[in-house]
Amino acid sequence: MKILVIEDDEKIVNFLKKGLEEETYIVDYCLNGDEGIYLATVNEYDLILLDIMIPVKDGIEVCKTLRKSNINTPIIMLTAKDSIEDKIKGLDIGANDYLAKPFSFSELLARIRVQLRTSYSNQTILKIDDLELNLLTKSAKRAEDNINLTAKEFALLEYLIKNKDKVLSESVISSALSNMDDTNISNIVNVYIYRLRNKIDKPYEKKLIKTMRGLGFKISDD
Repeated sequence: MKILVIEDDEKIVNFLKKGLEEETYIVDYCLNGDEGIYLATVNEYDLILLDIMIPVKDGIEVCKTLRKSNINTPIIMLTAKDSIEDKIKGLDIGANDYLAKPFSFSELLARIRVQLRTSYSNQTILKIDDLELNLLTKSAKRAEDNINLTAKEFALLEYLIKNKDKVLSESVISSALSNMDDTNISNIVNVYIYRLRNKIDKPYEKKLIKTMRGLGFKISDD
């Protein structure tokens, strides 16, 4: 699942990006309101973390603009302002939740799960053949066997399943998954495809991940 962070404090951005990617979320970020509106308009996100006190256009104006544009992505406000009046204002203009700084990262994760569960109550389980991926619990199983995946492996498998039967090139996969940018490994996508195969295909008779020579990879139950 993809999250947009709109926050001007780069230390907080780095903290959130690292923590969320460790939880298998794909993260985009920006440092001002105008860029936040642009990214939220041209891309699809599952959730937006929005600081109120950001430059150019503040979080309140960003939220208003997105809602007027019929962008209904769940928004969690992050702010140092924690008065009842501020919370009411944020919720009244369309935010889904409001979290005051400083906050516990575990609490933020819990609030994110609540919003995603509400928005995607019927889309939290991805299936292909006898392979099942739970987007909320970040768990995977095949033929009722639990499969232990790393955050990067989970993100890659989620992307493949969401694009079932589509041939995806290495560059498309790499650019789609921001947490696959390991610059120390030139063929990073091939490395993680190999690891995934060892876990979800090798122990089973039917193979789901296919190599399309010269084109890329796809997952299918053919």
